[in-house]
Amino acid sequence: MRTGYQFWPAQFSLEAYRYIAREWAQIGNAYGVTVLVTIAGTAASLILVSMAGYALSQKGVPGMRVAFVLILITMLFNGGVVSSYIIYTNMFHIKNTIWALLVPNLLLNGFNVVLVRNFMQFNIPGELIEAAEMDGAGPFKIYRSIVVPLSKPIMATVGLLCAVGYWNDWTNGLYFVDDSRLYTVQLLLNQMNNNVQYLASHSEITSGVQQQLPSVSIRMAIAVVGILPIIILYPFFQKYFEKGITIGAVKG
Repeated sequence: MRTGYQFWPAQFSLEAYRYIAREWAQIGNAYGVTVLVTIAGTAASLILVSMAGYALSQKGVPGMRVAFVLILITMLFNGGVVSSYIIYTNMFHIKNTIWALLVPNLLLNGFNVVLVRNFMQFNIPGELIEAAEMDGAGPFKIYRSIVVPLSKPIMATVGLLCAVGYWNDWTNGLYFVDDSRLYTVQLLLNQMNNNVQYLASHSEITSGVQQQLPSVSIRMAIAVVGILPIIILYPFFQKYFEKGITIGAVKG
């Protein structure tokens, strides 16, 4: 605050990361929840999106055009925060459960479905599927043995989009999670920011407590730790991401 932003720090220190090590019980739990939600949510999203995309890419199947239009509508309109909150809490009862971090994002994949559908429709030869049908392969056999292996570029693209979405998500936790045991890394960071801002605005009555809260350096260190997996994994998926997003988006 005295010298402004500068590239080289005035004093090099790893104290923020030592704090993370000391407080790893809470931060590590949030990290574990984030990893679990990201892996499970991404895997479930890939299964649902690929199956929906494969179904929508089939020609001559009754009702597929109507289903595709309905999916496109979800990309333009949504039910709103209040109605979605009431449905998830009063009908699905996901509040303060791990499903609160999984289900909402799992049901918002209209864009990904369109990408997968376009890729499968225009890049997988129909003759190959017809040959498999003549050999006696059913829809699930064709999907599992032919369509999915040939769709690696778009699956890697959608998988990366879903993983980043789950990893960075904090709004679902904000709406549906009060239990600190279910906090994700992003939700924990948001909670820290809210605490610091509250105490900064009430410094006259909380001056003693304010010194115990994580500083900006510690919050930034947690953010660095939280983003490391994405930084490490992205280079391995980059070539698939570029190919998949280009092929899947320009046709249709």
